[in-house]
Amino acid sequence: MITLGNLVHFRHFRHLDCALIIFLLFCISPKPCLAEEARLSDIIVTNTREHLLVYFNVKDCFTGEINKAILNGISTKFTFIVKLYEVRNAWFDREIADIKLTHNIEYNTLKNEFNLFLPEQNNKKVRTKDFDEAKKLMTEVVALKVAKLDKLKRGLHYQLRMKAELDKIELPFYLNYVFFFLFLWDFETDWYSVIFRY
Repeated sequence: MITLGNLVHFRHFRHLDCALIIFLLFCISPKPCLAEEARLSDIIVTNTREHLLVYFNVKDCFTGEINKAILNGISTKFTFIVKLYEVRNAWFDREIADIKLTHNIEYNTLKNEFNLFLPEQNNKKVRTKDFDEAKKLMTEVVALKVAKLDKLKRGLHYQLRMKAELDKIELPFYLNYVFFFLFLWDFETDWYSVIFRY
């Protein structure tokens, strides 16, 4: 059983950005790029009798431009990447799992409802008329099965790494002008890491 007592530490990995690119983005962007602040939070690592599970969500990832695109019926996808490694001091860490899952949201303007697809929840499909609820569902990863426990060994340390990103939005030709600045609001969180002892 993985508990808080087994949690060794939590590390937040950041990528180094190119200063020139950042400077250019601020020069051509009509307002500060808040999407850069998107981050993971509420990370919980636990297990059932058979599987290692992870829960987490993404904060500050919806901008005015992304909301506008969704409400205009443009299909939008959030991709979550989760990797599990066995930590080995004398050797390279051994990869146990490499998972990539995608949440999808699409607004039906005729029915005034949001359709979501959540693969980690048994390929669950959700319909809701509440935009706030839809955004909450889009950003939550719930009980993702990372690996079977029989792949883990008692007493060893493991590292769970995760990140989230907005997939490139494919716009119909007639909307390219309307959402010209949408590419500036794409987000990609830093890598987050939890190291635990099984």
